Amino acid sequence: MGEPVSVTTKDCEVLKHKIRAVPDFPKPGILFYDITTLLKDKAGFAQLIDAFSQYYIDKKIDLVLGIEARGFIFGPALAYRLTAGFVPVRKPGKLPAAVEKVKYDLEYGSDSLEIHKDAIQPGQRVIIVDDLLATGGTMEATMELVKRMGGEIVGVAVAIELDFLKGREKLPGVDVLSLMHYDE
Repeated sequence: MGEPVSVTTKDCEVLKHKIRAVPDFPKPGILFYDITTLLKDKAGFAQLIDAFSQYYIDKKIDLVLGIEARGFIFGPALAYRLTAGFVPVRKPGKLPAAVEKVKYDLEYGSDSLEIHKDAIQPGQRVIIVDDLLATGGTMEATMELVKRMGGEIVGVAVAIELDFLKGREKLPGVDVLSLMHYDE
């Protein structure tokens, strides 16, 4: 395993062109950014993980938390590159031991996330990774779990940020790394 390479804004634009836009999914009027086309590109996927790891390599990360489900794709690879542990943040009922749970509001209704109660020790340095930052609700809920358990949030890493939904505003004071941005 080599050291992460330097990834520039130009490199992120190249990655952006590997993402497929799917209109009217999952419902009419929504433009869905499909990362599966980036994931199957071996050079593109490696470049994405290198970009994440380059940013965090010197920040002494103890744990990488991946949010279900796409955070499970990036999280373990990033944890490996950072020599950190990986912790899954799951939907309710998926973890076998005692859990810490947070409920959060969605546009229409609510949802919940869970993490094992012994997953984070007080003072551990944590980054949270997911594929997308949209409205920020899921990321905000995950941050709440980390805080309850005494973890130190070093930052949040996402492949894509939908800037027009202003999810970053729900994460004040948090270092947010977004590799690709979409304005609409």
